[in-house]
Amino acid sequence: METLANLESFVRSAESGSFSAAARRLALTPAAVSRNVAMLERNLGVRLFQRSTRKLTLTEAGESFLTAIGGNLESLQNAIAAVSAEDGQPAGVLKISLAPTFGMSHLLPLLPEFLQRYPRIRPEWHFENRAVDLIAEGYDAAIGGGFELAPGVVARTLAPAHIIAVASPAYLARHTLPADPSGLIELDGVVMRSLSSGRIRTWNMRNAQGDEVAAVMREAVVVNDPAALRESARLGLGVAMLAVADVLPWLESGELVRVLPRWWADAGAISLYYASRDLLPGKTRVFIDFVIEAFKREDYARRFAGSLG
Repeated sequence: METLANLESFVRSAESGSFSAAARRLALTPAAVSRNVAMLERNLGVRLFQRSTRKLTLTEAGESFLTAIGGNLESLQNAIAAVSAEDGQPAGVLKISLAPTFGMSHLLPLLPEFLQRYPRIRPEWHFENRAVDLIAEGYDAAIGGGFELAPGVVARTLAPAHIIAVASPAYLARHTLPADPSGLIELDGVVMRSLSSGRIRTWNMRNAQGDEVAAVMREAVVVNDPAALRESARLGLGVAMLAVADVLPWLESGELVRVLPRWWADAGAISLYYASRDLLPGKTRVFIDFVIEAFKREDYARRFAGSLG
């Protein structure tokens, strides 16, 4: 009977068209993946891939074999993960992607409680300002916004992602507050350059009456990270547009103040992303339930809503 490692190496290589990509997903070396596939071919007595310097291409036998085992492999992996410890406790490496500012402010403080409940789980949390490919990169889940829903991935909405204008009390004491977003052009803007497009991010703000006004900012300071944007505003350098979730502790402490309390921009939602499976691994299932429970307990859906003023 073939080993699970050989079958996993074959399926992931077929999905990605590369031993290297499969190796990243399986946390192996490319040489190990290639060796596993070669062993599988030798045991079956057929060639599963046509190999070139650029990519792997399935042979006719390889395509037939992939169709035959693909779904069964997922079921076997899930069954193994679901009983990952003798006493039934969830266990294993939990690989999560988190937006840095949001993750460190709101998710990392929950980790001690999570590990106390599930001591057999080993967290591997990646704090990164990008939308990862959950399946191709081997993540168990991701929390953030702006992800494209690839096949096999679902999103569970946690809270709104509302953008508001903020500044320090010291800065606002020296300037006249605008009546609506069009007046922001008269203030110093601390703006962010997008890592993906290279453009300055702009927003259209709205109010409860349905009015919508472009928030045009004068580019006094340009940064490329939300945490730097927040810190620049705290230092009194100007007005910054940030998600409520990224500035909530500083709003509640009074270090930052909303410039236009009745105006906000809608950036979608903060969501929990994970693979769509009938049987999730135990470690992933308990993480999802834990995060949803924590968001309800902390009332984040309401507290992150910039529409509430």
